[in-house]
Amino acid sequence: MDNITEIKDFSAPELDVYARLTEVQLLNREFPERGLFIAESPKVIERALDAGYEPVSCLMEKRHIEGEGREILKRMKDVPVFCAEFDVLTQLTGFKLTRGMLCAMRRKPLPSVREICEGKRRIAILDRVMNPTNVGAIIRSAAALGMDAVLLTPGCSDPLYRRAARVSMGTVFQIDWTFLTDDSLDEVRALGFKTAAMALKDNSLSVDDPSLAAEKKLAVIMGTEGDGLSDETISGCDYTVRIPMYHGVDSLNVAAASAVAFYQLGK
Repeated sequence: MDNITEIKDFSAPELDVYARLTEVQLLNREFPERGLFIAESPKVIERALDAGYEPVSCLMEKRHIEGEGREILKRMKDVPVFCAEFDVLTQLTGFKLTRGMLCAMRRKPLPSVREICEGKRRIAILDRVMNPTNVGAIIRSAAALGMDAVLLTPGCSDPLYRRAARVSMGTVFQIDWTFLTDDSLDEVRALGFKTAAMALKDNSLSVDDPSLAAEKKLAVIMGTEGDGLSDETISGCDYTVRIPMYHGVDSLNVAAASAVAFYQLGK
């Protein structure tokens, strides 16, 4: 393949996107139309391509050219591909954490909240969930367990950050999502959604309460790691909901709690 180049010079500017630019630099808030993200592993790259994201270049182990990456490379005939043996690639910061293949891709403009919520009956809202691993895991659960879309407050980690997309196994490309313009839920309420705050409060409804299942449009709100949702957010919601606990356990990790909540409330 004419588009494949074996790496000889680690300082080559073509490799900056993989080895020397931060997630924030890739995001490019000043010029979002130029924003990029890194898809890691053949599965994640494949799902990003299926969702219509445009590849810019690839970095991969040589063995994957005729292995796991073969079918993907067929879909990117004119895209520059950089390769080397694994022990060589580990000299590039971060490559040893991958599953043998990275792809730099262009971001798409984010849709509006109204566009995302149109025709939906169950949505998840992440409020200041800052850990990209948790964001990726929650989005994977949302896609698998009955949520129709995911909204994130501005304080959340970006779902296209490399770790978040990897942990999600590429499901960030299989479910609709976007960011709210601020921390307010007014946009969601205006679209007819009742809001359910997941919180450990004495007056909370059990997650399997029939009144929740009866709601035509419900937004399930998950809070940040550790502190959970603020009292202001909880008091502004239509419902406060908890997952019953046993053996003296007082809470679950937000990613684990999301899976339970989405399974029950997404039915």
